Amino acid sequence: MYAQPPAVDPDPDPDVPDPDPGPDVPDGMGHARLREEIAQLKQAMRSRPVIDQARGVLMALNGCSAEEAWRTISTVSQHANVKLRVVAHHVVAAAQGTPLPPELRRHLADVLGPAPRTRRPPRD
Repeated sequence: MYAQPPAVDPDPDPDVPDPDPGPDVPDGMGHARLREEIAQLKQAMRSRPVIDQARGVLMALNGCSAEEAWRTISTVSQHANVKLRVVAHHVVAAAQGTPLPPELRRHLADVLGPAPRTRRPPRD
């Protein structure tokens, strides 16, 4: 569902104790697997708001559904080999006036088609 998050949590939460996998899971491997899963879930939770914002931006600008916006972000992420949350961040930043990186702009154009040209009103 999400682009693959890093294997190690770059921002460990000191309030979350190390998980105890129980007696049926061997020490070492079980703990590492659970720590990795927790790190991935925490990263997904941190990424979700920006991904939802990017979907909203694409829905508003392109008149597409939430599912189509999701597919657009996901496709651009896969084709550009960039994490989904990074693509989402750039889409939201672009909506706020920051230019998209050229490679992402090209991949978005491939998925969405060329952006319509608009004329800016003259400055006073």
